Amino acid sequence: GQGRLPPARQQTALAQVAASTIGNVGLETPESVLYDGVDDVYLVSNINGQPLDKDGNGFISRLAPDGRVLQLKWIDGTSPNVTLNGPKGMGLKGDTLFVADIDAVRLFNRATGAPLGARPIRGATFLNDLAVGPDGKVYVTDSGLKAGPQGFLPTGTDAVYTFDAGGRAVTVARDTALEHPNGVLAEAGKLTVVAFGSNAVYELDPATGKRTDLPRPATGSLDGIVRLPGGALLVSSWEGQCVYRSTADGYTVVADSVESPADIGYDPTRHLLLIPLFDKNEIAIRPVQ
Repeated sequence: GQGRLPPARQQTALAQVAASTIGNVGLETPESVLYDGVDDVYLVSNINGQPLDKDGNGFISRLAPDGRVLQLKWIDGTSPNVTLNGPKGMGLKGDTLFVADIDAVRLFNRATGAPLGARPIRGATFLNDLAVGPDGKVYVTDSGLKAGPQGFLPTGTDAVYTFDAGGRAVTVARDTALEHPNGVLAEAGKLTVVAFGSNAVYELDPATGKRTDLPRPATGSLDGIVRLPGGALLVSSWEGQCVYRSTADGYTVVADSVESPADIGYDPTRHLLLIPLFDKNEIAIRPVQ
């Protein structure tokens, strides 16, 4: 037909259209992006300050997939009835949004953003990423860090937690050998974790905490992790300023020159990788097949 691109050119055009950046819209230290498939929106957690400051000003934004801001402060820590300090990883379970927030996991209504309470974790110092398993269990990592004069210092609280039926924290694994666990992915019978303290990628048995090491990408300071429909892992690396994709014999880079890539998300409807650029107050969007 007239004006139609050949298939290969169409693909390139699509890729060029899809690679974009959401910036200058009011995001403040965006740490995590989560796709809500029910409402077809992107949820972004904004620390809005220092990651470990209990300053009550964190917020969660709702964005349309085309980059429009639907509500910048959909859940707003400065609201009288909302507590939100340094929100990081998020997960959805039915109509409940779970958010990791320093030393507690906070619950909100997925549709309205109304607060639904909190699950404090005694002794936690840096709750970071959060995942919901296929069985509905919620998992959260403690990166075991505190703020120091020149950056983060270890606290020794490195751990992965879940919750019992009553909402009380249960330790899956707790050991500094976890190397400051950050991103976590919960699947049937296994957790996959990436380490912020190294380039380690490993699986944990959610019942026993037993660790199985996986191949490591070339660079470390790993943050986010998602599984593509075909089975490959995507992992973000601050050190590499990139996002890796696992292959049969290692890793390839699927997004490079992404500064401070934090807790990545994935939009399976549009095959888009969603990368919060922590230090730039932007979201980078890249097509990934």
